[in-house]
Amino acid sequence: MEFIVICLTSIFSYLTLFLLTKLMGNKQISQLDFFDYITGITIGSIAAEFATELEEPWKPLLAMVIYAMATLLLGVIARKFPRTRKYLNGTSRIIMDKGKLNRENMKKVKLDINEFLVMCREQGYFDLSSIQTALFEYNGKLTILPNSLRRPTIPEDFQLKPEQETLFAEIIMDGRILEKNLQHLGFNLNWLLKQLNQNGISSAKDVFLAVCDRNQNISFYKKENQ
Repeated sequence: MEFIVICLTSIFSYLTLFLLTKLMGNKQISQLDFFDYITGITIGSIAAEFATELEEPWKPLLAMVIYAMATLLLGVIARKFPRTRKYLNGTSRIIMDKGKLNRENMKKVKLDINEFLVMCREQGYFDLSSIQTALFEYNGKLTILPNSLRRPTIPEDFQLKPEQETLFAEIIMDGRILEKNLQHLGFNLNWLLKQLNQNGISSAKDVFLAVCDRNQNISFYKKENQ
C-alpha cells in the first residue's frame, strides 16, 4: 500500500512541478535571473520531498505554490515598476570598453580575467583588440559589440540589397508530406511533386526530410538507402 501511495505522490509531484513551471514561464528553462535561479532550485528540492511525504503532503505542495506565486509577483513588480529591476535582477556592467578593461566592474560581478577570456573565445573573439565594448549582463551572459574595423562585412557595406530570408518549414518528414506546412507556405501538392521531379526524386517516400521557405528555397535530404 505504501508503495502505491509513493508512486501516486511522485506522479502528482511531477505534474505539480510541470504546471508551476509552465505558469512561471519558459524563462525558468532558459536564461535565469537571480530569483528564477533560487526558485528553480528550491521548488525542485521541495518537489523531491513532496514525492515521499506520506503523512502531510499538502505542506510541501503549499510551499511549492507559495514560491511560484512569489516569483510571479516579483515579475509583475518588475514590469509595473521598472526602477525596481536593478534591485531585483541587477544591472548590466561594462567589462571592457575602447580597449580598456574595467577591473572594478569585474570585481563587482565576481568575474576574473580567465573567465572573461573564456567567454570571449566562446563567441569567437580570440583577439581582444577586435572588441569595442563587452557587457556582462545580469543573467550571467557576456554581450560583445565588435570593433567596426574588425566586424564581418555585411551586404549594406557594398550597398547591396539581398532578398529577405524567411523561416524554413518541414514539408516532408520521413517520407510523409506535411500538407498543412505546405499550405502555410503558400504552395500546393502539385508544386511539391514538380519540385521532386526536378530534383530527380520519384516519390516523397524516398525523402527523409525536406525543408522550404516562402521564397521557394527548398532542400531535399534523401533516405540513406537512396
